[in-house]
Amino acid sequence: MRFLRRLSLVSVLVVALGGFPVAEAKTDFVKPFMGWSSWSVQSSSRPGYGTGWLTETHIRDAADAMAGKLKSAGYEYVNIDAGWNATSAWVFHTDAQGVPDPDPSRFPSGIKALADYVHGKGLKLGLYSVTGLEKEVYDKNAPIAGTSCRAQDIAFRPLTPANMWGGNWKIDYRNPCAQKYYDSIVAKFASWGVDFIKVDGTTADNVADIAAWSKAIDRSGRAMWLTASAWPVPRSIGEQLAPHANGVRVDTDIECYCETVSSWDSSVKARWTELPNWLGVFGKNYRADLDSMPISNNVGNGIQDGINDVERQSVMTFWSMASAPLYVGGDIYFLDDKAVSILTNPEVISVDRSGTYPTRVTGGDLQVWKKKLRDGSWALAVYNLGSSAADVTVKWGDVGLSGKRKVRDLVSRSDLGKFSGSWTASAVPAHGSRLIQVR
Repeated sequence: MRFLRRLSLVSVLVVALGGFPVAEAKTDFVKPFMGWSSWSVQSSSRPGYGTGWLTETHIRDAADAMAGKLKSAGYEYVNIDAGWNATSAWVFHTDAQGVPDPDPSRFPSGIKALADYVHGKGLKLGLYSVTGLEKEVYDKNAPIAGTSCRAQDIAFRPLTPANMWGGNWKIDYRNPCAQKYYDSIVAKFASWGVDFIKVDGTTADNVADIAAWSKAIDRSGRAMWLTASAWPVPRSIGEQLAPHANGVRVDTDIECYCETVSSWDSSVKARWTELPNWLGVFGKNYRADLDSMPISNNVGNGIQDGINDVERQSVMTFWSMASAPLYVGGDIYFLDDKAVSILTNPEVISVDRSGTYPTRVTGGDLQVWKKKLRDGSWALAVYNLGSSAADVTVKWGDVGLSGKRKVRDLVSRSDLGKFSGSWTASAVPAHGSRLIQVR
């Protein structure tokens, strides 16, 4: 099962592949990963960024920044997105057996050396891939390791475009050499020390691709987080991906593809609309991926987030209520103090790490969400999606509670007292939020 194998009920405490401690099977779950992704800076039109930004030096800088400012709070994955195996003109290349190769101008030391550097800081390394058979691999008819097949043997006939942008060929999984091809890719990734794989462009026709990646990870003997990605993955295959993926992208890209990382309208606020369509699909080993969080830099040099500090906190709160992976987008080399404060708040992070899922109680501009935490208490979040400040009242009866309740503000990390019947978040600013724990 890709990242974490099933455990026996008699287990008291075991360590999963990669050293992840888990409890016995009836209670074990995979916590959402925490880290950073390179795509937000690669997608920006700000001078100095864009596709040419992706280099070994910049990834090492990101690892240094994460180790210095975020690692102690649990952030550990340094995820390299699209382009690591392509030239700056997006010409992809692979080795003689069709396995993706790092671009030598971007990564002159290779991926293994980079993984060793990242691991040396107590962090993990992730790589990007896509569904379907790369046309470059098909055109050169690469031999598939451990088989008598070649790449063209596993292409579906008639040739059919695969993935969301039609850039690769659909694979025929009736041929067992197709699985062997993915086994060869993941075996190479494992030999490099890769800990995470994002498979992009997933359509309703690509469930078999994600299943093949998952099986290849199991066969590799190395624990790797597997995310099925697109912008977004079709809701229609949400349940079908559950046995194979650890995470699935449920929304469009967070990036605005402009001079900043994102903006509230392009497309942070879309998450409040899209996540409810997926609630009920996820489980303890299968997470909603809301994309990266534009919480990195709003001052000084480097690319700016494009959202203000109030909006940044709402992002952190919403992602945490969703038990989504918490990963930063932007140039974390320039991580500002406010971003560090938001990203490392242990009480907010604990809401995410609880691994439980929320329910939207009220919709519209003034929203109330709830979820039960593992200690039996409740996390309640209110959001003001409107354009002016507003009070938001939570009636205990509306969220299934009663009597007098003790309330703690998790963002300010302060006790607010006991409240009977309801609690009101006063003057919540536009695009703002409040996050409380109720006992």
